Amino acid sequence: MSVQTYTGCCHCGAVAFEVDADLEAGTLRCNCSICTKTRAWLILVPSERFRLLTGADRLADYRFGAARIRHRFCTVCGVKTHGETVDGSHVAVSVVCLDGLAPERLAALPVRYVDGAHDRWDAAPAVTAYL
Repeated sequence: MSVQTYTGCCHCGAVAFEVDADLEAGTLRCNCSICTKTRAWLILVPSERFRLLTGADRLADYRFGAARIRHRFCTVCGVKTHGETVDGSHVAVSVVCLDGLAPERLAALPVRYVDGAHDRWDAAPAVTAYL
């Protein structure tokens, strides 16, 4: 396990954060309705590894379905930076909001696919190429 500290932000910079994560341990792509529509690419970390630096007053949240996740986004530029489990245990950070990762590094990151559309977090959907 190689946990490193990364900085990240939304497009306009109003929301900025730090996260301690091991990107090589794997990222996540989900086929639920919101992840599909927002093309979400996530890294899941325990909440104590995520620190919001600026922009708490610029964040809004969206919940749907069972409302288990607070999908957080910047009210200025609309970028979804992260999501928080309602029990406060984990944060799902948008990989593409992390600063300074070269395209080659992003392309090499391992991806795990989950079938969130059917609440199958332990299984990949039958088709993943569109994710």
